[in-house]
Amino acid sequence: MLSIPWDALSPLYKTLVGLSMGLSAIGIVLAIIGASTETLPLLYSAVGVIIIGVLLHVGGLVVRGRDARAYRLQQEHSPRR
Repeated sequence: MLSIPWDALSPLYKTLVGLSMGLSAIGIVLAIIGASTETLPLLYSAVGVIIIGVLLHVGGLVVRGRDARAYRLQQEHSPRR
């Protein structure tokens, strides 16, 4: 399960990773814009968006760990060849 292609991953994990990357990218762009225009509310909003992206990423890691455990248990209980 650790070195499988993207197609074999769960849809929930794919969704969490996509949202995480998208929100982090939006947060970085907002931070750059806020820093160049010296707008503090925009900078604070950007930090909040980046934090949400990181939390979604951590959630994706939890989902992937859960999926890996389920896969490992399934392999242990399957009949050997």
